[in-house]
Formats: sequence, structure tokens, C-alpha cells
Amino acid sequence: MSVPKYLIDTNVFIGLEDHAEVSPNFVSLLQLTARFGVGVYVHAAAIDDIKRDRNDDRRRVSLSKIQKFPVIEKVIGLEEAALATRFGPLRKPNDVVDATLLHALDLGVADFLVTEDQGLHERARRVSATLGDRVLYVADAVSLLRTTYEPIKVSLPAIKEIDAHTIPMSDPIFASLRADYPPFDDWWREKCVKAMRKCWVVIDEGTLAGLIVRKDERPGDTDAILPGDKILKVCTFKVRPESRGVKLGELLLKQVLWYAQSNRHDVVYLTTFPGQATLIDLLEYYGFIHTHDNPNGERVYEKALLRERLLPEPGKSLFDLARRNYPRFATGNGVSAYAIPIQEGYHEILFPELVTRRQYSLFQSPAETGMQTPGNTIRKVYLCRAQQQISQPGALLFFYKGKSVGTPSQAITTVGIFEEMALARSPEELRRIAGGRSVYSDSQLTQMAPSGSRPVKVINFLLAGHIAPAVSLTTLQNENVFADHPPQSIKHLEPAQLRSVLSHIDFGFSV
Repeated sequence: MSVPKYLIDTNVFIGLEDHAEVSPNFVSLLQLTARFGVGVYVHAAAIDDIKRDRNDDRRRVSLSKIQKFPVIEKVIGLEEAALATRFGPLRKPNDVVDATLLHALDLGVADFLVTEDQGLHERARRVSATLGDRVLYVADAVSLLRTTYEPIKVSLPAIKEIDAHTIPMSDPIFASLRADYPPFDDWWREKCVKAMRKCWVVIDEGTLAGLIVRKDERPGDTDAILPGDKILKVCTFKVRPESRGVKLGELLLKQVLWYAQSNRHDVVYLTTFPGQATLIDLLEYYGFIHTHDNPNGERVYEKALLRERLLPEPGKSLFDLARRNYPRFATGNGVSAYAIPIQEGYHEILFPELVTRRQYSLFQSPAETGMQTPGNTIRKVYLCRAQQQISQPGALLFFYKGKSVGTPSQAITTVGIFEEMALARSPEELRRIAGGRSVYSDSQLTQMAPSGSRPVKVINFLLAGHIAPAVSLTTLQNENVFADHPPQSIKHLEPAQLRSVLSHIDFGFSV
């Protein structure tokens, strides 16, 4: 496998090279790429971007410093019209730069693009999920490097429920909260500590990396305007700057939505300032809507959590429907479904929270179960060599864990929502296509040995939930979902078989 190439955007280069204190995750990016021999490149288009800087001194310094990075040159004769056709409207010179960077990814000249530009992330995602997964925030690039090259040393982030008063006021996670909201200390003592308000925290490598404070509200005593009797307010949604990216925020949001849906909340909402672009992008992707602004300028984002069955809408993408209504997913006429067999080892990699899980609802909090649940994001990737083609975005995927040492064994454990499928015909292509969702090490990807004659199928999906208790092989056979033997490859489920599996699911909404 050739040395991977990480292309850094101008904002990352400036973050590494300006006179201000360098963020720890920027330092980690350079340290990890150097340690593992990963190439870090800039693009000639980014140099053009720097040349447009009207500050002569800053431009001169930036151009001198960027010379230490190898350059990916522009494609000869590449026209803006072609870029716009592939990557969307190019209204400003910076849009042309963004599209040119994405073009380098498309060509395979670079494996991943690292940028803090939310608009660039959105542009890539509009092209395809696969391309979007190759555009990483700095924190996510650091996470991917560690997962890829340090699989034994890495401990996955864990969510734990604790009381507010147990968090030391000196913890660094509070620093930027104080900066954004000067009365924060008083609010924290009076509203959170004294009330022993429940919090979810993310522990990453022994450090408090993320924090959510929640509060139950009722109509007449809430900022939410969507109708509902039971309202969950997310008072604080914080990821430490050095941990900021998509994955930890997605992990926290999954906890909020699964908890609220299963506990029959009607509305979940939070407030945020317009500058929190990454958080806003995440909220909007999963169906939160901006309903109004508070007098202090905060935006209020709300999401209705319905419990009735989600049905397909004519002419609309089933996947987009599921994404906006997450964690609900569509069932009914026209929704395809598949059983996907998966060996225990790969099941543990893909769904690590089930490795030590007892028989309890995944929607229960760790405080209720006495357990900590390892970190696990919503957007995931599954690798296989199955012949079956899945073409319907929004199709349901039921993961069947084969005969295993650990429990459950020989059972359907997990529900996913299919997004898209691609084929990798080389180790390099597999690394690129698996993208930021991959939980496999570089050696594992190499061992899969994809080739033109034996490509590896890359299936992107959303994790919808885990079934508790898992649906056993005996039950699946008795209900004619499987024949005498479980499937050895991806199996399409007929409508009656799908209804049988759905009858064993209780995620807090009708299926």
C-alpha cells in the first residue's frame, strides 16, 4: 500500500503556521503524519488563495512558510465550468479553490482533505457520501490516523452519565464556556451544581472531551415553540476545542436523540450562537430546524420526535427522510431490507458498544445500567465481498452476528439505514473510499487485498439502533426469516420476513 496523502486547506496551514498559539489537535496532526510517514501536501490553488491576501506582510510570510510542504499542482486546462458541473456553483474565487481541492480528491491524487471550512464539507457531502467522508476536520483527521495506525493503543471515547457537581470547576472544558457567557460560573453553581443536574460526558483518553447538560421542560416554561408536552432541553453541548470535529459531536447527539426518543419526549432543542458552524451543520443534517432567535442573539434549534410509523414520501429519498427524522426510519411498501451476516471479530470492530453489553435497552443511560458505553458514531462503513447489490438509499440493513464466543451469538443485533455503496479495487482505493468512517486499521485494510478481480464492497450506512434482546437464529428460523441455515452472504428480505424482524424492535417509535 502506497503512502497516503493528506491535503491541507489554507485554514489548516494558517492554523499551523501563524503567530498565535497552535491548537493541540493541529500539533497532533503533524506529529502523527510524521510518525507514520503520511504525506502532508498543499495545493497550488491554495497558494493562489494566499496570493490574494491584501495584507502584504502576512502574504509574504505565508508564502515563505508554505514552501516547506510539497505541492499538488493544478490539472492543465481544468475549466471552472467543469468544476461547477461536478461540485456546484462557483460564485467566488474561494469557491473555485474549494472545488479544485475536491477535484484532487476525485482524481485520487490525495486520499483525504483536511479543512475547518464548513462550507467545503457541505459541498463535498452534496456530491456524494463517499467524497464527504474524505473531507475531515482536524480533530477527525487525528482520530482517523490514530485508529488506522494505533489500533491497540487507542481507547474509544466513552459516554458516562454523572451529576454536574462531580465535575471540577477547574476543568479546561469550561474555559471557552466562560468566554462565551461571562455569568457561566454563577449559572453552573445555581442551576446545575445545586440541582445535581444530570450530565453526559465523553471521556477520551482519560480526558473530559465533551459535555452535555440536559433539563426536562414543560409548555409555558421553555424556549421551544414546537408543540409538545414533554420537552428535553440541551442546556450545554460542548466539545473541547482540541477534540472538536464531527465524531465526538455526533456521538453526543446520538446519545441525546436515542435517549429522548425512547423516553417519549416530544421535542428536543438547544440554543447556539451563529458562529458554532460545525454544531449547526450537525444539527441541521439530523433534522433540527432553526425556529427563532433569542433576544441575546442565540439561535434556537428544535427537533420534533414523533412516535408514529414513518412512511415513504412519493418522489423523496428514503435516506434523506430517515436522516431528517433520525433515529426513526421508514418502513412500509417500497422499502427494501437486507440481512447482513457478520463475523464476531468484525462485529466487535463495527459495534464496539455491544462487546461488553448486558441485556438492556441501548437507550438506557450508563447510570441506569451501571455500565459505560464505548464511543460509537452514527455514520458507519461496512466492508465485505458479497455479490448482492443494494441500490436503494434508505433501505434497512439487519446485521446478523454469526456463531460467537461472546453473547449474543447467532442473532440479528443491529439495524442500519443504507446510504450508498462503492467498490474498492486496490488497497489505496479502499483506504480512500472507507474514508473518515473507517474503524479498521491500515493492516486490516491491507489484508483484505482488494483487486480488480476481487473488489471489496464499501457500504455506508447510519446506525439506527441495537435490538434488545437480539433476535435469535431459532426465532428467525421459526418465523421463516431464514431457512435451515443462516445466510452466508447478504440476503434480501421479503416483505413478510421484514415485518417479522420489525415485530421484535422497540426503539420508542412504531415500525
